[in-house]
Amino acid sequence: MGHSTTVTPQPEPLTTMIAADVDLSNYDEEQVRLMEEMCIVVDRDDKRIGADSKKTCHLMKNILGLKLLHRAFSVFLFSADGQKMLLQQRATEKITFPDAWTNTCCSHPLNTADELVEENQLGARTAAQRKLFHELGIVAEDVPLEDFHFLTRIHYLAASNEVWGEHEIDYIFFVRPQHKELIDIAPVANEVRDVMWVTQDELRELLEKGVQEGSGIIVTPWFKLICENFLFKWWNRMLENGGVSKVARQEEVEKIFRL
Repeated sequence: MGHSTTVTPQPEPLTTMIAADVDLSNYDEEQVRLMEEMCIVVDRDDKRIGADSKKTCHLMKNILGLKLLHRAFSVFLFSADGQKMLLQQRATEKITFPDAWTNTCCSHPLNTADELVEENQLGARTAAQRKLFHELGIVAEDVPLEDFHFLTRIHYLAASNEVWGEHEIDYIFFVRPQHKELIDIAPVANEVRDVMWVTQDELRELLEKGVQEGSGIIVTPWFKLICENFLFKWWNRMLENGGVSKVARQEEVEKIFRL
């Protein structure tokens, strides 16, 4: 995108004060490898204060005991006409929130030079583009960085089980490519169990099933939070305006929810 940005030296990992003594031998080998990636540790104002492994950042022991908080992103990818949105069901092999339905792609900027860039959310955009390819086989040419429209940030905490959870400041992006009706996807087996393009009515039906006991439908907590607070009104504004540039009202942008 032509940005010229200076990145400050990377802080040292915070492992001296954090527990990470959990056995991963029963998990998928590739998912265990990904747990070694270094997330960006932030304070409640989203200021970078260090870095630590994905494993360390997702242990409930650290989240609850040390309030360990890291940076994340969530992508909502739409069809060209804006009528449908791509959902994914997280793979059974995933260590956190396996088999849960969620938005198109959710992951973390890493503590690397290109994903630390904060100007115009460029680091989070770069990470989102990388993970769309990694999880769904969506090539960068179909989702150029300038197509990631930033709406707001959400601060939330949620447990996956007694061991694992999330505590994130989550950057929310809408993407609505115009060059083809539906973007080509090739889901990666141990990342994504299933995908589907849904209308608003179909999404509401899925969300209703997700709170019904015995339905077999699980929905990630961050996706529920975004749907309950923002998604449908943003989606409608996108349709009314014909694009993503005026989706979020000024008072909604840069809001961080304290949960």
